[in-house]
Amino acid sequence: MCDALLERGDEVVCIDNLVTGSITNVEHLLDRSDFTFLEHDVSNHIEVEGDVDRVMHLASPASPVDFDRIPIQILKVGGLGTHNGLGLARANNARFFLASTSEVYGDPEQHPQPETYWGNVNPIGPRGVYDEAKRFAEAITMAYHRHHGLEVRVVRIFNTYGPRMRPDDGRVVSNFISQALQGEAITVYGDGSQSRSFCYVDDQIRGQLALLDSEHTGPINIGNDVEFTMLELAEVVLRVTNSSSEIVFAALPKDDPTRRRPDLTEATTKLSWKPTVTLEEGVASTAEYLERVISGRP
Repeated sequence: MCDALLERGDEVVCIDNLVTGSITNVEHLLDRSDFTFLEHDVSNHIEVEGDVDRVMHLASPASPVDFDRIPIQILKVGGLGTHNGLGLARANNARFFLASTSEVYGDPEQHPQPETYWGNVNPIGPRGVYDEAKRFAEAITMAYHRHHGLEVRVVRIFNTYGPRMRPDDGRVVSNFISQALQGEAITVYGDGSQSRSFCYVDDQIRGQLALLDSEHTGPINIGNDVEFTMLELAEVVLRVTNSSSEIVFAALPKDDPTRRRPDLTEATTKLSWKPTVTLEEGVASTAEYLERVISGRP
């Protein structure tokens, strides 16, 4: 996102406490006069010097491994972090952009999921710390919109992947690729029939910027509407990486959604956006990046 904003001529202040991020992802930008990096937790008060035109709240650990590791921080960044971002936007009369998630749909009983679907979430389950934090974030964002007249945009992100993910990120695409590259068994949870729709990061950024610049408040789904089972994903990864890793099965985590696929009607009609990168193309690009990280090459 920082690269895309700078490329189109924006000045960017990037705020990250690096709890799951890495400074290496923005090292190539640190010497630019139009880029500023602040190591800060947005769950605490946010101060930015100068005028602010847009506030984009994309902060939150989003991997199931983090739901167990740092559940309180996830709830705080969804609640306090969103509140602080809204406060910064209101103080500057800026447009506020919230990165929400397909997780607000929980284990959906409607398929594919349109923005009008209210979801099927277990609020006290292990995934609830993320799901409910994002649902609250949407609620307070819309409250600021209605009560204070703040301009807001809400995107619901579906399973994004690509370069700059951590090899140990804990999400399925990076897990499968890292295991395949290192000759480890690919771990499929459940019987592998559960499905997801994977959106390559470049497509995701295009969609988010289209929403940011539009006159549509949202929420709007941004994702890829081509659906794959976990076994199909594992087969793509094995083929792309030319790996001989075997596939092993493990118990399905609690509340893991059975199916997930976005209804993209709103995105295609209101934003004139659609994804273009195929899963094989995206996995190949991601594997090339993760191989460099794992091998220690620049």
